[in-house]
Amino acid sequence: MTTDDRAQSVDATSAGGVGTQGVGSASAETHPRSPRQDPQPGAPDPWRSLLALSGRETLRVSKLWTQTILAPVVASFLFILVFGLSLGTRIREFEGYPYEVFIVPGLIAMAMAQAAFSNNSSSILQARNDRYINDVLAAPMRSWQMNLGLTIGGVYRALVIGAALMALAIPLTGVPVERAPALAVAVILLVTLFAALGTVVGIYAKSFDHHSFVNNILILPLTFLGGVFYSIEILPPFWEAVSHANPLFYMVNAVRYGFLGTSDVSVALSFAVTAAMAAAVVAWAQWLFVTGRKLKP
Repeated sequence: MTTDDRAQSVDATSAGGVGTQGVGSASAETHPRSPRQDPQPGAPDPWRSLLALSGRETLRVSKLWTQTILAPVVASFLFILVFGLSLGTRIREFEGYPYEVFIVPGLIAMAMAQAAFSNNSSSILQARNDRYINDVLAAPMRSWQMNLGLTIGGVYRALVIGAALMALAIPLTGVPVERAPALAVAVILLVTLFAALGTVVGIYAKSFDHHSFVNNILILPLTFLGGVFYSIEILPPFWEAVSHANPLFYMVNAVRYGFLGTSDVSVALSFAVTAAMAAAVVAWAQWLFVTGRKLKP
């Protein structure tokens, strides 16, 4: 091949390359390529995790309903029958209401408080013993969502028990609901307070004995001494002053005001004390979840 032939071959090759590049450029200009979109994995959904956690807690209550709901309802209803209907004919009226009517709000408040506390303290204590709490802490949730999800179980159990007792007590005793909005606020504050307290105790407790100690030695006596079965107006001055130092006295009166429209103390004071205690205990429980104290190994 001569030098001229080689030159022609190189020119043809160059021309072909340029032609091909030109066609490609024209094609790219005519049909621009869309930017590449790599598939991204879905981001974790904290709200879905919250829904799953709260659903588990409420399902736990529903599946064990004979223990979590039926037993407390029967026990509180027996109090109404024994103390209300049996002794009601021998005890004078309190604040213008028959005795069996007067004790119903306090008994309902006591049953809801114990249910909310017992449910959350036992649930969290069991979760810690079974290491299930580690799964909750590892879930894509914020600390307040973990706290809320575990609290909902106790609130749900308390509200179901309260509704069942109302359904039984209203036709039996004729107890009225004079201040429905006030009753709703009082119940929400009450169950929130004791559900959060159960969360705190469940985190700190090392055994079920600690859980039972707080319930039987602290909550139950203070509830009975909080005016569930009597009005503090019949007490001597010293014991009346002691009753004012009992925080559960104000919670019982807040619920009683919602039912009967009467209270042994200022209604504003009853709601203020209940709200302040609820806020303090909820903040305590939230601090435990934020710091991981007693939760993380």
